Amino acid sequence: MPPKGGNRDAGERRRAYAGPALFSYGFRPFFLFATLFAGLAVPAWMAAFAHGRPLGAGGDALSWHAHEMLFGYTAAVVAGFLLTAIPNWTGRAPVMGWPLALLTGLWLAGRGAMLLADAGVAGRAMDALFLLVLAAAVWREILAGANWRNLPVAGLLSAFALANMLWHAEAMGAPLQGLGQRLALSTLVLLMALIGGRIIPSFTTNWLRKERISPLPRPFGLFDKAVLALTGAALTAYLAAPQASATGVLLALAGLAHVARLARWRGWQTRREPLVLILHIAYAWLAVALLLLGIGVLFPGLFAGASALHALTAGAVGQLTLAVMTRATRGHTGRPLTADTVTVLIYGLLFLGALLRLVLPFTPIAYAMGASVAGLLWAAGMLLFAAAYGPMLLLPRPAEVRPRA
Repeated sequence: MPPKGGNRDAGERRRAYAGPALFSYGFRPFFLFATLFAGLAVPAWMAAFAHGRPLGAGGDALSWHAHEMLFGYTAAVVAGFLLTAIPNWTGRAPVMGWPLALLTGLWLAGRGAMLLADAGVAGRAMDALFLLVLAAAVWREILAGANWRNLPVAGLLSAFALANMLWHAEAMGAPLQGLGQRLALSTLVLLMALIGGRIIPSFTTNWLRKERISPLPRPFGLFDKAVLALTGAALTAYLAAPQASATGVLLALAGLAHVARLARWRGWQTRREPLVLILHIAYAWLAVALLLLGIGVLFPGLFAGASALHALTAGAVGQLTLAVMTRATRGHTGRPLTADTVTVLIYGLLFLGALLRLVLPFTPIAYAMGASVAGLLWAAGMLLFAAAYGPMLLLPRPAEVRPRA
């Protein structure tokens, strides 16, 4: 529970803030810069891939693309979400003003460092520093607010920071066989399963009650704990023995378990409100990704391993982050919690881009052409978010709308 008087003190500090609106709340700079970055980085990677040109640290364009989508784009969205959610969890004031500006600058410095062909130890350390500082801030707020329920979130963020350091260590010669990437992906799966398992049934229940539709989603219970435990076991095996048959079985079973979990939330009943429905679609991508990862281990010649990875990253991560960003931005800037035409188009572009990337190996389309089209669709969704939601993120909340308590 938030400390006594915490909500009142936090509210007073928020009202006293007189700086730029962009740095008044964590979601504002990080959602804006994350989508701008992703929308520009993907076409840059596609151009480098198509023309065989070097890009990023060490000149390895593929490694730069993979790293920056995980530790650039996704890390920024995670930062924006946590820096916005934690004040609600703890009752403490949000990180805002110059500390938030410095944290944003640290993320931007990391992106610049990773563009340098000779980034070296200093450049890689600069990139790693952002997640370390963010994790320290999250631990501080959760511990100060005695918010014990969210200690696992802080632990997973720390694991994500460690994954980034392992990635850089391997890039500099450490024989880690992709451990950093696997740890990053595993951490994101658990974060989506944990946080998604809270917000998706909660938002769905709220909307269904408002519309007087029943039955409601099943509440969190023993089944959900079992699904999370199975997912943890599968990902532990994925970290330790990624090619073992037992790992493939566990991953596939975890995927099926998430299908069952998703069905308990009754997402089809929200089809009239895309702002809620998209959360269920995003979680479905997570289940599909786990299934494909497991099948890929059990039947390695069946399809390209990149299909499973893109189902997880472009599909699950991309769709869920956009779902969270659109909803959080609308809610925290006083807009109606309903998806307009542009928002639906954003969702559609991302979905089509991820779907094309997934099925590309099974089509007669030339790989370079298909991957370019898929990447451009996905990037267009990101840039459209930045264009449509940028004014909401840059400008103060409308004066006629009273701030939330």
